[in-house]
Amino acid sequence: MSEIINRVASSPIITIDLETFFRTEERVGFDLREFLFQELVLREKEFRSDLIKIDWDWYKGKLVAIFCSADAIVPNWAFMLVGTYLSKAGVEFVIGGLDALEQYLFEKAISEIDLREYENRPVVIKGCSKYPVPLYAYGRIMAKIQPYAKSIMYGEPCSTVPLYKAPK
Repeated sequence: MSEIINRVASSPIITIDLETFFRTEERVGFDLREFLFQELVLREKEFRSDLIKIDWDWYKGKLVAIFCSADAIVPNWAFMLVGTYLSKAGVEFVIGGLDALEQYLFEKAISEIDLREYENRPVVIKGCSKYPVPLYAYGRIMAKIQPYAKSIMYGEPCSTVPLYKAPK
């Protein structure tokens, strides 16, 4: 009787699971709509006064998206001013909606990958995950590793779709 060998585990294939890049901190939005006069105009003096009154420590440990849900023209400095308060409190933020926040988080994680690990290796980008992985992240990881990988596949190691094969 011969020993059972797990060929997937012993293969040179590297699996990238984008789910492992998902950060689990709570995501919250900071909507400038509530600071607008009649949901149309931002009054600088009142806005600055209102921001001083906010307990910025409430945002600690959270990831924040600064946006405005009203159909109003809000000056760029208003978003940036909110960012200064969040920065002072040590809070990570983006100016944009929650989708922009997710893109930023995945971009940050993908940019920290050591590409030498993928040099001339077959790579599988795992498809299923329990956390929401934005489509953007799949494009970014593909673009990042393609110049290094021998081949890139999508799916699970036992059932993949070939995407790229380096020229010989």
